[in-house]
Amino acid sequence: MALIALKVDVDTLRGTREGVPRLLQLLNRHKARATFLFSLGPDHTGWALRRVFRPGFLSKVSRTSVVKHYGLRTLMYGVLLPAPDIGRQAAAPMVSAREAGHECGIHTWDHVRWHDNVRHRDAAWTREQMRLAFERYTDIFGESPATHGAAGWQMNAEAFRQIDDWGMAYASDGRGNGPHRLSVEGRTLRHVQYPTTLPTLDELIGNPGIDENNVPETLLRLTDSQRDQVFTLHAELEGGLLAPAFDRLLAGWVAQGHRLVSLGELHANTAHGALPVVPLTWGSVSGRSGELICAGAAC
Repeated sequence: MALIALKVDVDTLRGTREGVPRLLQLLNRHKARATFLFSLGPDHTGWALRRVFRPGFLSKVSRTSVVKHYGLRTLMYGVLLPAPDIGRQAAAPMVSAREAGHECGIHTWDHVRWHDNVRHRDAAWTREQMRLAFERYTDIFGESPATHGAAGWQMNAEAFRQIDDWGMAYASDGRGNGPHRLSVEGRTLRHVQYPTTLPTLDELIGNPGIDENNVPETLLRLTDSQRDQVFTLHAELEGGLLAPAFDRLLAGWVAQGHRLVSLGELHANTAHGALPVVPLTWGSVSGRSGELICAGAAC
């Protein structure tokens, strides 16, 4: 029986308030466990519109209909509307994920600020953003976070070192083929990285012959084996209009005999002694604009 770790990125206020409760219902229906990674500070989703000039961004938003999935109000946050503080306004849905038996961790403080800046920022900026997220998480949950999963699979060397300094045993910050340890500027880090190994629904939908109706079958063809996987979903998508597709995907994985688990459960069932050590590298992923943290031939 293979394990599929479900990693839920929660990017926005709407995703926290509306997407998380719906996902909790779906996961409970299929007796699945997941890791919820929360954005804990201001929702500046509107700032993401500046990415319009990046290669591949327009083709991505045209395929996945950002307005339809995120809503016009969310796309105005930080532009025509003030940026709401997600952690202050939506702590209850976050805590409900833990109460339902799921693992919780840090996604980021400010999703768009991190995504668009971290690659080229210095240690002081990076540590401050991560400190804000860590302190808000402990305020909400009354305990330290179990893990970290970077916004948009964007990191820098100092961010990876901060994960070690927090004492986290594992994280999921990039894309790749399987678990590994990172070599950063000549030093092998202690924590284990579990990269996202499968394409996301929004990366697949809109490609030739793939739509919201048949995207579960496309993914199921990639998991018809006994290899452990990590799948990233988004509260705004699979907890929104893509919920029916995600429901069928969960049912398909159960039918294939997989166990749907958190990152923590995947870590507990992974042999850590012989993991490869890979360098910190960047690459591109089909269906997603820009470069992101990559390891191995998957990128």
